[in-house]
Amino acid sequence: MSDKSGEVAAEKAAAATNPRGIPYAPFVDKVEDYVSSRHEVEATLRNFQEMISKYQFMELNLQRRIAGLKDKMPDIQKTLDTVRFLQTRTSDAEPIETTFELNDTLYAKASIPPTEEVYLWLGANVMLSYPLDEAEQLLKTKLSAAKQSYSNCEEDLEFLREQITTMEVAIARVYNWEVVQKRKEKAEEDRKGTGSKDGDDQPNG
Repeated sequence: MSDKSGEVAAEKAAAATNPRGIPYAPFVDKVEDYVSSRHEVEATLRNFQEMISKYQFMELNLQRRIAGLKDKMPDIQKTLDTVRFLQTRTSDAEPIETTFELNDTLYAKASIPPTEEVYLWLGANVMLSYPLDEAEQLLKTKLSAAKQSYSNCEEDLEFLREQITTMEVAIARVYNWEVVQKRKEKAEEDRKGTGSKDGDDQPNG
C-alpha cells in the first residue's frame, strides 16, 4: 500500500506541466486522496520530500543559468553596438585608434581602418568572419534569444518557488493528518481500556 500511495502522488504531480515541461506539484486538498492509513504516511512524505529536492535542484540550475545570461547579454549588446558603429564608417574614413582587452588586466592598442567584415567569437574557441550586415543579424538573433531565455528562466524560477511552497504545505497537511490519526487511535484505545475496566468492576450475578 505504501508504494501505491507514492505512485499516486507521482502521477498527480506529473499530470500537468508549465510551458517548459516542469510538472506542477500536487495540491493536497484531501489527505485521504494520498494516504488511506498511517502505514502509508512515511512513504508519502518521503515521496513529497523527493519532489521538493528535485524542484530545488532545478531552481539551483536556473539561478546559475540566469547569472550566466546576465553576464552574456551585455557582451552581446556591446558587440552589436560595435558592429553598428563599423557600419556607419565610409571607405574613405580615417582609421580609428582604440584599445582591446587581452585579459582582465591587460589591454593593447589597435588601429582599425574602415571594413566590410568582422570576426566574431562563436564559443568553443571558434571565430568566424562575417560581413557586417550578417554579423548584425546574427547578433540581433542571439540577443533576442538570450532575452527570451532569460524571461523564461525568471518565469520558471517563480514557478518552481510556488511548487516548493505547495509541496511544503502538502507535507504539513499529511503530517498533521497523521497526528490527528494518532490521537484518534489513542482515544479509541483509552475508551476500550476504560470499557474493559468498567466491565471488570461489574458485580458477579
